[in-house]
Amino acid sequence: MRKIIAALQVSLDGFIEGEDAELDWVESWGDCFDLTPRIDACLLGARMYPAYEGYWTAILANPSAVLENTGRRPAPGEIEYASFAARTPHYVLSKTLDKVGWSNTSILNDLNQVRELKQAMGKDIHAVGGASLVSSLLNAGLLDELQLVVHPVLLGAGKPLFEPLPERHWLRAKGVSQLSDGRVKLDYLCS
Repeated sequence: MRKIIAALQVSLDGFIEGEDAELDWVESWGDCFDLTPRIDACLLGARMYPAYEGYWTAILANPSAVLENTGRRPAPGEIEYASFAARTPHYVLSKTLDKVGWSNTSILNDLNQVRELKQAMGKDIHAVGGASLVSSLLNAGLLDELQLVVHPVLLGAGKPLFEPLPERHWLRAKGVSQLSDGRVKLDYLCS
């Protein structure tokens, strides 16, 4: 059975966005998790999907342009990931969306369809985010692995990594590694 791996960048105080949805504290959205060799599908929540599609298609359209939402040019890892994202099937978990713009993207209406996707043949699945999706997968017992890149910044407020969870979830440490610029990568098994 395929695994679902959530991989997120987070501040030291547990936020995935600043109070006004700022993401300027993340230098690159490239694959700092080294997941691309392991996965052949990506899963997103409905709220995250539009910005995700827009970001990666903007990089593909003009890899040397300054990006509107970051104010900088894409990093080499982001250009590489944009190409990967363009050719990789994506699934959006949503009860409200009825269409998506990306040709390689399908809508899943409920967690049973996610369960079916997980049981299908293929490599692992990257749960890109956001917080609602990751919490839902964790609560449903569908999340196998949680990878976090923790940035040495305290945002003070913003969108928390997890939405309120109805119960405790104990995770098992799989690995810890130090990255550049004081970042730390934490890897946990969820089941």
